[in-house]
Amino acid sequence: MPERTKKLCIIDRFEGNWAVIEYGDKTFNFPKELLPKETKEGDVLKFDITVDKEETEKRKKAIEDLAKALFVEE
Repeated sequence: MPERTKKLCIIDRFEGNWAVIEYGDKTFNFPKELLPKETKEGDVLKFDITVDKEETEKRKKAIEDLAKALFVEE
């Protein structure tokens, strides 16, 4: 993607426990506690998001077990 059209995540401001982040023409709130302590207004963020497959499977199994327990035939 050419540099001039690349969308960046920029910290606009902090509101309480939230960082207000600009992404193109949109803004969203992000928990301040998940950012590095030295983060400040105007910083550009890079996100490296991965799926925790092991934790996802644990949660899926726990939900399935709860559903089975709710719908047990007597």
